[in-house]
Amino acid sequence: MTLETFWFIVITVLWSGFFVLEGFDLGVGMLHGVLGRDEAGRRAAINTIGPLWDGNEVWLIVAGAGMFAAFPGWYATMFSGFYVAMVLLLFALIVRGVSFEFRGKRESARWRRTWDALMSGGSVLVAVLIGVALGNLLHGVPIDSRQEFTGSLVDLLNPYSLFAGITLLVLCVLQGSTFLALKTTDDLRQRSARLARATAPVCGLAVLVFVGWTHAIAGQGVLPNLFQILAVIAAFAAAWLLREHATGWSFAATSVTIASTILSLFADLYPRVMVSSTNPAYSLTVQGTASGSYALTVMTVVTVLLFPVVLVYQGWTYYVFRRRVSTATFKQVR
Repeated sequence: MTLETFWFIVITVLWSGFFVLEGFDLGVGMLHGVLGRDEAGRRAAINTIGPLWDGNEVWLIVAGAGMFAAFPGWYATMFSGFYVAMVLLLFALIVRGVSFEFRGKRESARWRRTWDALMSGGSVLVAVLIGVALGNLLHGVPIDSRQEFTGSLVDLLNPYSLFAGITLLVLCVLQGSTFLALKTTDDLRQRSARLARATAPVCGLAVLVFVGWTHAIAGQGVLPNLFQILAVIAAFAAAWLLREHATGWSFAATSVTIASTILSLFADLYPRVMVSSTNPAYSLTVQGTASGSYALTVMTVVTVLLFPVVLVYQGWTYYVFRRRVSTATFKQVR
């Protein structure tokens, strides 16, 4: 395996890890105002992800930084071509992050409702925008022979990429509601479980359509790849486990579904990193956009040494904050 291929795999793992970890807290951000029907319920929902959400978003930063360092040609074309979408994404991330801290700064109900709406809207935008961006990598966008994006925002709003964004949105809703059912108590837990059971079949159908559409666009033969098969199986397994009230296992199944869905897209994308709709010959490839051998070698050594430390630390954080959150804790909050 070449270093270029190794780093394509690393980038793929980082994007998959981001959605596995960020998927449920995006889902909680979308749903906290719906499932938490009073202030105590909303506070309880937010506190399930309070110690975790900022650490989860680090995976997004590392994925972007990894693309910049390992594949500068890919990074330059993608981030310049998707500039408007990236600005909207940055805005959504900022608003969402600020809402966690600001919603409790005043006792005004209107103040809290405003920040709750911004948290929910920001969470929706993050999931959809990243889904659309990743979908366009495989669908193809106008790229010329100089590896420059020659299109506009309208070119990014094609049916496949929009459906990729919707699929990731539904996956986040399913994982978020399952996580709340796993981490809360009483009525909030029951409402979350009911929503998860209702969402699961829709999610399974969306994943089935998405992986089929992905494989058709990629043109990688008749048989789907292993990740596409796994994504569909895990999606419907999550639905069955939710009906059996096996919340922990269903959360694991939704995580596998999200990871497999992202992995299936990148598996069909390789050895390309960005498809050109202008001319297939202009598509960006792993070899054609990678950094030099020395840079990739240094990055590999650093990654091998530090990545296990990050995983251990984040795992320890989840272990420390593993207990359920009860709405009764926040009943005194007006």
